[in-house]
Amino acid sequence: MNAKFSLLVALLLAVTVVAAVVLMASVYTVDPTEQVIITQFGEPQGDPIIEAGLHFKVPFIQQVNRIPKLILPWDGQANEMPTKDKLYIRVDTFGRWRIIDPLEYFRRMRDERSAQSRLEDILGSETRNAVAKHDLIEIVRTDRQRQPLKDEMLEEMADAVSGRIGVLMPIRKGRSAIEGEIQEAAKAKLAEFGIELLDLRFKRINYNPSVVEKIYERMVSERQQIASKFRSEGEGEAARILGNKERDLDKIESEAYREVQTIRGAADAKATEIYARAYNQTAEAAELYEFVKSMETYKTVIGRDATLVLSTDSDLFRYLKRAGGPPLPLTAPQATSGSEP
Repeated sequence: MNAKFSLLVALLLAVTVVAAVVLMASVYTVDPTEQVIITQFGEPQGDPIIEAGLHFKVPFIQQVNRIPKLILPWDGQANEMPTKDKLYIRVDTFGRWRIIDPLEYFRRMRDERSAQSRLEDILGSETRNAVAKHDLIEIVRTDRQRQPLKDEMLEEMADAVSGRIGVLMPIRKGRSAIEGEIQEAAKAKLAEFGIELLDLRFKRINYNPSVVEKIYERMVSERQQIASKFRSEGEGEAARILGNKERDLDKIESEAYREVQTIRGAADAKATEIYARAYNQTAEAAELYEFVKSMETYKTVIGRDATLVLSTDSDLFRYLKRAGGPPLPLTAPQATSGSEP
């Protein structure tokens, strides 16, 4: 009796263990951050399971394949590639992606490692194509809002010289637009694998050592063009200011000369009027007038080394004779300045 009971207990325990193992092999859970594809002998069965919670499957025959729902990172390898203007640069890119068709993704990729390899192939190829279609300045220049950085002064100078500024070309797109081109070109190809490319950016762009010197030349050329423009504008403004100064000076001088002549003419007229009025008043006044005018004539005619020849009845000699001074030397009938003939 005891033997039969022990055998029954052992049998129940065995059945319980088997049932527990079967139940554990039949039950699985789905996390909110993942989705599940059930495969039987390697082939997907039914639709992907995307709802989180407890689920069941055929034990031992069916397998659970978990696929993430999260946004996944991709960090590409840095590769050297040429730009449109034949300058080699080393480009390092990164991106973000997610799985939108888990069934197609599982059939084509199986796991994330294969997906990363495929992303490297497709995104690396599209990056090379985009870089090769644009000049270096389009790839490296952008502002904080990731918009094309344009120098209005350079744009004006470019228009003046048919679109060229020395060796520097004005940018039209900028880095952000080129990144968008790469993303759009790669989206269609990655969609075939059930992958959605959310974003792609240039993480780092390094110049090849042979390119650095040309980059410096480009920068120097740009600054020189701007400096030349400032210098020419300054010279033109200086010439305009100098021209205005000369014109204003001529105007001031002519007006001043006219004013001086007007005042002088008025003064001479007034003096003449006074002299004439004084001459006509009395004999003494007339005599005084003649004396003053004669003194002015002496001051003008007789210099330090002057020699005069005058007749004794000359009006000019009359005042000299009255002064009681020594008589002037009499020589040839002429007035000279310097030594006697």
